[in-house]
Amino acid sequence: MPAPTNGISITHQLEQHDWSNEETAAYEAAIEAVNGAVGAYSALIAAERRKPEPDQSVIDEALAARARLAREREGLRSTDSQQIAEARARYAQLARDVLAGIA
Repeated sequence: MPAPTNGISITHQLEQHDWSNEETAAYEAAIEAVNGAVGAYSALIAAERRKPEPDQSVIDEALAARARLAREREGLRSTDSQQIAEARARYAQLARDVLAGIA
């Protein structure tokens, strides 16, 4: 298992692999989908903190979700095309769901 990145790019941890353009694009899109979900939780936290009476449990849950997403992002395997495709769809939907809850 790779070491935690602590916010540093995870590309240096990728295993040796001959990349096709399609695989590269898919992997990058999956990473961006996770990052989009992290950003959605950041927006939720900011929105909650702006409220006259913020709900700390909402903030705490969103912080925990961001940490979980960072671990899940580290678990993406560039050579697993099924995992990458599923991650792209799942995290993009998660971001939409979180943002919809803010509106």
